Amino acid sequence: MIEVVGIGAAGWSSLGPVQQDLVRDAGHVLGGRRHLDLLPAVAGQRRTPWPRDLRAALPDLVVGHEQQPVVVLASGDPLVAGVGSTLVELFGADQVRIHPHVSSVALAAARLGWSAETYAVVRLHADAPDAVRRHLAPQRRLLVLSRDGGTPARVAALLFETGFGASELTVLADLGGPAESVTPYPLTAVPARVTDLHVLAVVAGPDRLSPAWSTSPGLPDEAYAHDGQLTKRDVRASALAHLRPLPAQLLWDLGAGAGSVGIEWARSQPGARSVAVERDPERVARIRANAASLGVPDEVLVVPGAVADVLADLPIPDAVFVGGGGTAEVLTRAFARLAPGGRLVAHAVTLETEAVLIAARRTHGGDLTRLSVETLEPLGGLSGWKPARAVVQWSVQKPLTGVPSGNPASAAVPEGAPRP
Repeated sequence: MIEVVGIGAAGWSSLGPVQQDLVRDAGHVLGGRRHLDLLPAVAGQRRTPWPRDLRAALPDLVVGHEQQPVVVLASGDPLVAGVGSTLVELFGADQVRIHPHVSSVALAAARLGWSAETYAVVRLHADAPDAVRRHLAPQRRLLVLSRDGGTPARVAALLFETGFGASELTVLADLGGPAESVTPYPLTAVPARVTDLHVLAVVAGPDRLSPAWSTSPGLPDEAYAHDGQLTKRDVRASALAHLRPLPAQLLWDLGAGAGSVGIEWARSQPGARSVAVERDPERVARIRANAASLGVPDEVLVVPGAVADVLADLPIPDAVFVGGGGTAEVLTRAFARLAPGGRLVAHAVTLETEAVLIAARRTHGGDLTRLSVETLEPLGGLSGWKPARAVVQWSVQKPLTGVPSGNPASAAVPEGAPRP
């Protein structure tokens, strides 16, 4: 059994008698160097600090846990953006027992008087705080699990850049310990570095308008960098309405162009992920930049290559969008890989691709819709309607067959799939 013990900033004294006994009796204790330094000496006990690539190293680090007690130390609640979730995913809930302490998130909210439904939690995996962008909206409250002591300064710079220069920041450091502090900062006075052990509270205050405030489908086209290969706003909103994003589900965005459909899928629901397939190298780079600028750099995996060449290697999707390269072969293979109950939407702007969609509907059913959008533009000294190129949309849902009870098709995520 792998015992995962949450520890507070007060160290050894923050553990109850049961948890202290678990640590004393363990043959092997793993944790951050800071955690291990908080423990009393135990003769003969092996102690291992976390390596840089923790996820890859974990299986080897806990080898032998079936024969000898292994204790993993984690800050606060190990299941709040912590190692506990990774261990359960790798070894199963029957091999991992969690002993939570009060999480830093709960402590920060308590100090601020924020009820749980009034804020979002953002965990930063990299130096760049792009994941914050997804959550920015007027007066939105965020608790940011910082990467290090430089995070508040980086978040402050991002807030200025994105039009939220009127935001309020508070650094809550060493929560639950004797050195605990709660320090508000004007955005212009955030220090370059604070103590590493902190939670950053943000109350977002805009100082100019932004096209990316909403997570609903159909962001303005100017929210994306693109070369013209972009599923336009009204058509994109229709596609996503038929794709029906759900929490923790995976979308294939095939022939992704600027990546707008996959990005808005990932922004729309907690844990939603997408794989964007694009053959053009410049567009590949542009999709990654768009995903970062809209706050989902980790949720959108970009796969370079031709759609037909990479389909076999992609994880099973819950939904598929075919915006480019919609051949009969691609549609047949994508529908075959689609999870039971999954949704597929494909667009056509040429008569040839339209014929492919008509044939696919004969085989699989679904709906065909012709979308025509006109916008008002100047016409001489007057105004007139300018039509965009009409789009034919095929949408279909795969039957719910072959799904074992209590075992959703999307529950197992193959290696290489993007993770929340």
